[in-house]
Amino acid sequence: MTLSIRAKLFLTLLLASLLVVIGTHTFVRWSLQQGLIELADARESERIAEIAERLTALYAQDGTWDRLRADRHLWVATLFGRDLDHDSAPRPGPGGPHRDHQRRWIDRAMHEQGVWPPTLVVERRRNRERPIPTELRLMLLDAAGTIVYGQPDLLGATRRQPLELDGRPIGSLAILPGLPMTNLPDIEFQSRQGSRLWIIALGTLLLSAAFAYPLSWWLVRPVRRIQAATRRLAAGDFSTRIRVQGSDELARLGRDLNALAAALASNEQTRRRWVADIAHELRTPIALLRAGLEAMQDGVRPLDRAGIDGLHTDLLRLGRLVEDLHELSVTDLGALSYRMVETDVRGLLQADLAAFHPRFTAAGLDLELRDQAPGPCVVSADPDRLSQAMRNLLGNSLKYTDPGGGLTVTLGAAAGCLTLDFQDGPPGVPPAALPRLFDRLYRVEGSRSRHTGGAGLGLAIVKNVVEAHGGRIHAAPAPAGGLWVHIELPV
Repeated sequence: MTLSIRAKLFLTLLLASLLVVIGTHTFVRWSLQQGLIELADARESERIAEIAERLTALYAQDGTWDRLRADRHLWVATLFGRDLDHDSAPRPGPGGPHRDHQRRWIDRAMHEQGVWPPTLVVERRRNRERPIPTELRLMLLDAAGTIVYGQPDLLGATRRQPLELDGRPIGSLAILPGLPMTNLPDIEFQSRQGSRLWIIALGTLLLSAAFAYPLSWWLVRPVRRIQAATRRLAAGDFSTRIRVQGSDELARLGRDLNALAAALASNEQTRRRWVADIAHELRTPIALLRAGLEAMQDGVRPLDRAGIDGLHTDLLRLGRLVEDLHELSVTDLGALSYRMVETDVRGLLQADLAAFHPRFTAAGLDLELRDQAPGPCVVSADPDRLSQAMRNLLGNSLKYTDPGGGLTVTLGAAAGCLTLDFQDGPPGVPPAALPRLFDRLYRVEGSRSRHTGGAGLGLAIVKNVVEAHGGRIHAAPAPAGGLWVHIELPV
């Protein structure tokens, strides 16, 4: 089963809330337990201090531990805070009936077993069954370290609390390690709080689900808008735009999609104009050929050598146009149709200039090479395509430059690239036409196209070749009054 983005967001938010609730519940429960343990530790310390105070007071009366050693009931009463009078029954002290029952059980155990701590306490400590009351984990030693109440084999695991009277040591309490005994009200409080914590956790989770559901719907709204816009774009509606709000990732995606729609609309207009321009360019030579042939068929025009030469001229013009279109499509293929090798640009340029030099001389034009590049001029290039670009630029200058002018080609070097500058003489190109000079089938309607009526594909081919080599090209007015074409090729 495939889940929608809304369902995934809802489940993600719910899972995050569940983890937070579980983590919070666990932490609060642990904190509560730690607080109860710290409270029990504090109570245990207070109880031990009270027992130590009673033992010190008893020692102050007798000056020795002999009476306490001889009377086990007195020892138990001292531990549990009872005032023991041999002539009367013990008066109940703090702690309630439970501690009175505990004291009577200890009295009976000591009477039957004659050992302290009682055997049951030692077994509970060994098995770690449950917490042991503080009083049952205390043993008494005199100042010399002799056991008053206790077992020698248990002393190794104890910690000692000294007993002093007027700054003089009178003995010590040996405390067996163990979990402090928690009072029954504390246990009941912990149980009640644990149940309430689970109820709070469940309520929080339900509240999170109630908020997560509409929140997931609100978060998915931009995605749905983008999805609907993408479908309209796929259907060919390139005027589609997305209303963008904010600056998050979805907003940036919406802006990118709007940019894509604008690019698609522009490309569609360019494609339509490209098809219309090609049809227009092909229509003229085809119409001339058709008119000439029909005139010869109808006898209006004689079928002689001059007529055939005229038709041949029109056919050559059509062939040049088709060949230019083919070359443009080939250069449009990019790197797949290029064979990159280490190419000496200086040698390639000199060979092309030598091939065009007689034609420039016959047209009354100067052709000059200025080599300002230090060292070898080697780049990774397709020499045939690069020569094609150079020859197109040389051919354009030959066609469009007025007699008496000329073309200056400068070979130079810049940071990480070679530069080629083609600067010819008048006539120039209007500044408004410079940005579109490399567009396909674009021709400047003026003096630069009056002689040949070219198809306007040569400079488009040059641009494709330069960009396929990772270079850059742009046009500007030349100082001599003509056109300046600047090319940069990465080394």
